[in-house]
Amino acid sequence: MKSRFAAAAVLVMTGSLGLAAPAASEQKTVTGWVLDSACAFTKGLSKPISPDCALACAKAGSPLVILRDDGSIYWPISEATPAGSQNARLRPFAGKRVTATGKVFARGGSSAIVLEKVSAAGAAK
Repeated sequence: MKSRFAAAAVLVMTGSLGLAAPAASEQKTVTGWVLDSACAFTKGLSKPISPDCALACAKAGSPLVILRDDGSIYWPISEATPAGSQNARLRPFAGKRVTATGKVFARGGSSAIVLEKVSAAGAAK
């Protein structure tokens, strides 16, 4: 009887572990503007006000994001746990267009990218 109970407990525990499975990712390249996350949401901007403005917000601690021309926003993340801020990697591009390549994750309508490569991009077409 005890062995049946133990076996059932193991099945329940391993089944519940499956619920915490990591989100699927895909390698992707995205191009967009680097700007303050708050401005991206609260001001409805299609591009940053200025590089100085985006840089000032980043220096104040606001996370920088990548805003694509279609309005979608990519949150730069670290794959490490606990995650570290990606602002240091994006600060040189604050207020400018970038092309970023990395693993992209999507969850609940949000998109995140693990930055593998970031470089300056040309003007929007």
